[in-house]
Amino acid sequence: MMLPMSIPSPAEGVLWLGPIPLRGYAFAIILGIIVAVWVSEKRWQARGGRAGDIQDIALWAVPFGLVGGRIYHVMTDWQLYFGEGANPVEALYIWRGGLGVWGAIALGAVGAIIGARTKGIKIVPLLDTIAPTCLLAMGIGRWGNWFNQELFGRPTDLPWGLEIDPSRYPEGPSQFPEGTLFHPTFLYEFCWDVLAFFVIVYLQKKLRLGGGRVVALYVMAYCLGRGMIETLRIDNVQLADVLGLRWSEWMSIILFVLAAAWWAYATFTGRGKVEEEVYSDPAKAPGNDPDSKGDTEKDSVGDDADTGADTGTDNGTDAEESSTKA
Repeated sequence: MMLPMSIPSPAEGVLWLGPIPLRGYAFAIILGIIVAVWVSEKRWQARGGRAGDIQDIALWAVPFGLVGGRIYHVMTDWQLYFGEGANPVEALYIWRGGLGVWGAIALGAVGAIIGARTKGIKIVPLLDTIAPTCLLAMGIGRWGNWFNQELFGRPTDLPWGLEIDPSRYPEGPSQFPEGTLFHPTFLYEFCWDVLAFFVIVYLQKKLRLGGGRVVALYVMAYCLGRGMIETLRIDNVQLADVLGLRWSEWMSIILFVLAAAWWAYATFTGRGKVEEEVYSDPAKAPGNDPDSKGDTEKDSVGDDADTGADTGTDNGTDAEESSTKA
C-alpha cells in the first residue's frame, strides 16, 4: 500500500445535506462544540456535578465565545473589513471564517462564569473541568481551515504536504510554482490539541490537580503548540511584525508565562488542591433539590401513617384475643 504523497483540499467549502448547504467551517466549529460539551458533561458528573449543568452553562459560554472570537479577529485584521475598498458588513459574516482563539476563550470564560453563578457552581472547579475539553473543540474546529483552504503553512516536500488552489495563495496565483505543496498547519494543531487533551487529563488524575492548575496546563499546552505552528504560517495578517514576531506569537509567549506563574503560585502556596465540593450553595448540589426533599418527606409521613395503622390493627387484634381468652 502506497502512502499518499499529498493531502487534497476540498473543491468547495460546503457540505450538502440534500438541498441544504452547510459550510464546512461552520460544521467543524459546531462539531467541536458538541464534542467538548459532551466530554465536559461526563467529566463534570464524575466530579459530583449535576447532570445537565454543562449544557446549561454552554448556552452562555458558546454565544459569548463566538462573539469574542469574532471581535478579536476583526480587531487584529481590521483592514479586511474597514480598510480601503472593504465592506464593513462582512465583519458579521462569521460563517466565512475568522475567529480569534484568544477572544473566544476570554469571552467564553465570561459566559461560563455567568452561567455558573446562576447555578451556584464554584468557578475554579468548573473551569478545571472544561478547560481540557476546549482543546478538543479547538482542534476539531481547525478542520474548518481545511475546508476554507486558509491559514496553511509554508511550502514543503513532505509526503503529507497540503494541496491548495492557487487562487487561495496569500499573494495570488503567481506567488508559488504550480503543484506547490504546503504544511497542513490545521492538521498539526488538531493532532497537538488532541494529544494535549489526553496528557492533561492523565496528569490531572495522576497528580490530583486543582485550584486552577488544570486551566494553567491547558493554556501552557496550547500556547506551546500554537507558538511552534505559528512559525510555519504564511497567511497575511495585519500585525505580522511586532518586534520581529507575529502578534499571535507574542500572545502565546505572554499567556504561557502568565499560566506558568499561576501554576507555580498555586503549587507552592497549597492552593492547587482538588476542591471536593463543586457547589458554592449546598442546596444546589445533587440530592439536595427541595422538590426531591419534599417527596421524600411525604413518603416518610406516609410510611409513618401506614406503620401507625398497622400498629393499631395489631393492637385491636391483640385486644380481641385477650377478650376471648378471658
